Amino acid sequence: MNQLLPLIVALPLTGAALLVAAGRGLPRPVAEGVGVGFASATAALVLWLLLGPAPPETEWVGGWSPAHGTSVGIVLRAGPLPLGLAAAVSLLVVAVLAYSWRYFEEPPHRHSGTFPALVLLFLAGMAGFVLTGDLFNAFVFFELMSVVAYALTGYRVEDPKAVQGALTFGVVNSLGAYLLLLGIGLLYARTGELGMSAIGRRLDAQGGADALVLAAFVLVLTGLLIKAAAVPFHFWLPDAHAVAPTPVCMLLSGVMVELGVYGVGRVYWLVFAGPGGIPAPDARRALVALGVLTALVGALMCWLQRHVKRLLAYSTVAHTGLFLAGVGLLTPRSTAGAAVYVLGHVGVKAALFALTGVLLSRYGSVDEHELYGRARELPVVAGLFTVGGLALAGLPPFGTGLGKAATEEAAGGALTVLFVAVSAVTGGAVLRVAARVFGGLGARPGEEPPSETAYETKGGGEEPETAGLLRRVPDTMLAVPTVLLAGALVVGVVPAVARAVGRAVDEALHASAPLPPHWTAPGVSLDLLSASLALALAAWTLKRPVSARLRTWTGPLRRLHSGHIGDYVAWLLLGTVLLALLVLPG
Repeated sequence: MNQLLPLIVALPLTGAALLVAAGRGLPRPVAEGVGVGFASATAALVLWLLLGPAPPETEWVGGWSPAHGTSVGIVLRAGPLPLGLAAAVSLLVVAVLAYSWRYFEEPPHRHSGTFPALVLLFLAGMAGFVLTGDLFNAFVFFELMSVVAYALTGYRVEDPKAVQGALTFGVVNSLGAYLLLLGIGLLYARTGELGMSAIGRRLDAQGGADALVLAAFVLVLTGLLIKAAAVPFHFWLPDAHAVAPTPVCMLLSGVMVELGVYGVGRVYWLVFAGPGGIPAPDARRALVALGVLTALVGALMCWLQRHVKRLLAYSTVAHTGLFLAGVGLLTPRSTAGAAVYVLGHVGVKAALFALTGVLLSRYGSVDEHELYGRARELPVVAGLFTVGGLALAGLPPFGTGLGKAATEEAAGGALTVLFVAVSAVTGGAVLRVAARVFGGLGARPGEEPPSETAYETKGGGEEPETAGLLRRVPDTMLAVPTVLLAGALVVGVVPAVARAVGRAVDEALHASAPLPPHWTAPGVSLDLLSASLALALAAWTLKRPVSARLRTWTGPLRRLHSGHIGDYVAWLLLGTVLLALLVLPG
């Protein structure tokens, strides 16, 4: 493994540099082939390191090694959990680039390698973030990922809505980056270290947490929770998804927000979990409370949407809340369950966005009401979309169902009810869309009064991302979501996957869980319950559309999602204060 870890980051960076250097003279098929080739090479390297016999290692980049007992440098750590995440990230990037093959209608001023080059830079940032063992470098890699994500969100720069969504995304996440960097600065001032494990050891040697350590914890977690789109830091996510190209949405919802949750868990375990950090009960209270709030707000807003991309974005917020609650319990069982849940969710959510891209490219709309019954001619897309909705609801034997069941059993009590309810509502919203758009079922939705939609985006009259409306759906746009859903199924069906995830989490936490995530009779029962409830909710709303009373009751919540950057910044500050209050010792 010597000198191979840096290649995981260097390969996509090299590919991006070659595409930029080639300029406009590179034919489009060649540019897209180069992108897929470098992403595939990165995925192959990660899988070889993950499945090979070599033991995990720590590698200091550039030949630099720690001196005089300090750990300030660029360090990459190759454990099963980081490599597993890097494998999931790189495989999804390959799928996104394959889906995007000849997808965009490029303006004349933009050369054909722009999009694959940006996606390769995004891959480099994600790979570096999951592999680094240094807190400052984690910040650098996450910001590389974020800056590229801003550019990808506003990729269609000729569209003012895309620019506005990218600007909102950039401002909110940049503020989060400043808070994260300030927290890292406080930790460096206290310990003189930047390595996560080294910071944790220094804090433990210095005794219990004081006000500075508490402030650093709040600032670092706020920066990561903004990336994870946890409530009340989530406002940027649906606005970005509404305007970002479909392949970009696959990346944002498929992996970027999940990496924010991963960062929260990793920073707590390695830096703040010891006697010199934040006591587990205080951290658990803060993370679980924010997870519950995120899941409830996300599920409710998901149910109320008619813009399909925003609906899927809010379902990502809801499921992020479930992941955060699972990780926030701070036990090996709940964390392993959440990790399997995330792995299944990557394939399901990316597939649903890919299928929504088919609707946009075929009909120029992602409005559930406007598309009523128009997609009857797409039976394959209808079947895949329905399967995706059921998988999102936790239907066995998908990986989402296995992860959900394992996390529920580890959590118990009221959190189990939360997991079932949120999965049913988000899955039911997707199934409702499938029934209306592909089946023309239920009464044709009536037009809502302007007062009810003043703060909402409908999704009608969108510009297609392809070169005109498609008469025939390309094979790649059907093959990619099929493979993604099959991958989510493999996570739940093949026991070796769950065992590998369990071992990776145990090693990361230096713990030994009794059993890896596995199917049990109570877990299957709860998954079948949430899937049944999702079907029932979809059937119920086809007969009785969202009532005026519910819209009136949820009006204040919907108006909070105003699209104004100033409002979102105010909520960011309020959320930081809320997190600080939750962390304070009781």
